[in-house]
Amino acid sequence: MPFENLKDKNIAKDGAKESPQEKEERELLDTIKKAQAGEEEAFQKIVQKYKAQVAGIAYRMVGDYEDAKDISQMVFVKVYQNLNRFDTTKKLSTWLYRITINASIDFIRKFRKHRFEVLDNIMGELKEKKNDVEKVYQRGLVRWAINEAMDSLNPKQRSVFVLRDLEGLDIKEVAQITGMPQATVRWYLHRARAKLRDELIKHHPKILEKAGIKYEMQKS
Repeated sequence: MPFENLKDKNIAKDGAKESPQEKEERELLDTIKKAQAGEEEAFQKIVQKYKAQVAGIAYRMVGDYEDAKDISQMVFVKVYQNLNRFDTTKKLSTWLYRITINASIDFIRKFRKHRFEVLDNIMGELKEKKNDVEKVYQRGLVRWAINEAMDSLNPKQRSVFVLRDLEGLDIKEVAQITGMPQATVRWYLHRARAKLRDELIKHHPKILEKAGIKYEMQKS
């Protein structure tokens, strides 16, 4: 059997075996190129891969599930219309998140709607975690208080806070998504945390106290 004709798809060109991350990146790049060539199935794979992240960021920005769904749809329509312009040497997630943040900011400016619905889901969580009802309840109240306090943030402060503190992205990634220098991101993040701290202490001190939360924000 001509073993020399066998090819291991997990072997890179230099002969080194691909890591799982490298394989995932290669497959994603292949999917993007197929989508750019007009393959609908490939585009749907992109949607499936990122729809949860896009919807999550949109929700954290506008605070309403139905509005977040609408924004997500607009985001993917824009992605579909502009995918051929995407530079495949860049990260697709960075491009997607930038579109999502901008769409969310446009929505906020147009409709000025901040109907945070966190408390609507507390009862569902309580049913799932009956053994720890009090902690779940307090955690839900804290999330609700933070979401309400976010109304005090301007769009840029809200964007960096959502991306850094709620989505867990690092400062470099936040800078790439927002198009701001890292120093500017840190400044907006500092101002956002300070505003949230002041709002929480002013309007929801008992919620923080019962949850055992000290009056200080996480450092970047």
